[in-house]
Amino acid sequence: MAAIDGRTSAGTVLEPLRGPLTGYCYRMLGSVGEVEDAVQETMLRAYQNLERYDPDRAGLSTWVHTIATNVCLDLLRAARRRALPWDLGPAATDGMLGTPLPPAHWVEPMADSRLGRVADPAELAVRRESVRLAFVAALQWLPPRQRAVLVLRDVLGFSAAESAQIVDCTVAAANSALQRARATLAERRPAPTDVADADPAAAAQQKLLREYVDAFEAHDVDRLIGLLAEDVRSGMPPFAWWLHGPQSIRAAMIAGAEACAADRVLPGAPANGCPTLGQYRPDADGVLRPFALLVLEVRGNKVAEIVTFLGWGERFAEYDLPRGLEPRSS
Repeated sequence: MAAIDGRTSAGTVLEPLRGPLTGYCYRMLGSVGEVEDAVQETMLRAYQNLERYDPDRAGLSTWVHTIATNVCLDLLRAARRRALPWDLGPAATDGMLGTPLPPAHWVEPMADSRLGRVADPAELAVRRESVRLAFVAALQWLPPRQRAVLVLRDVLGFSAAESAQIVDCTVAAANSALQRARATLAERRPAPTDVADADPAAAAQQKLLREYVDAFEAHDVDRLIGLLAEDVRSGMPPFAWWLHGPQSIRAAMIAGAEACAADRVLPGAPANGCPTLGQYRPDADGVLRPFALLVLEVRGNKVAEIVTFLGWGERFAEYDLPRGLEPRSS
């Protein structure tokens, strides 16, 4: 390809696609570790084969997304469906957490910073909706090729012809897969968030987050419960255990008050288009260490969903969260 001269120019051409590819692979796979592997493999194959790329046959983005699709489909051949706690069974009626499930069971959070910059407000709104944890979990119900076609068409805006080329099928087959995928997703798709609630940087969300942090650290259970929606859900991967409704959460918080007595929470950078909190718990020396990453979904200026990812400390830096906090002086 005459326009590409050397590896430096190749990097200039391909690197802007890393963010969009990360978003695509995340919607396909639902696992941060697998996404990192898939994007790295895609970029490597693109670098190695860039001289073979023919712009008369496909746009560069179409060509690279074809590579990414093949990588993702290979990873999904023997994969199980990833989920959130409420996808695995009814809400808990007691405090018994049960046995933790392996990482392959769970949809994992993705830091917004990994997805690249989006300047257009309309595109940003679409991205926030389509990387919500509940939406990514809903996508897991689709067979991999249907999942690919739906994301390509309805999220990324590829044409029917481009999508067919990417998944290596006819346009008619791609359209048929899209119709089936839309029908399945209609049964699983979460309720859309309000536009006013969608921006983690908005003043209302920041105020709500400050109130949540203040209530948590003051151990003011009633004040914290007042910040929750009536249909709030709270889960804690890797456990399938989850709670539904403010009163169930209130009872669990009271029962676990002693365990959380010295914990602190700190606002982090957004994940999945939602605000996050890093939860810290003291170690044997009293130093506060990462305990969990909380992803909060907001609707109607209330917290409607809390997913507490235990053991997520290795990735705290991605959310601008420190690896440790000094205990507060008495």
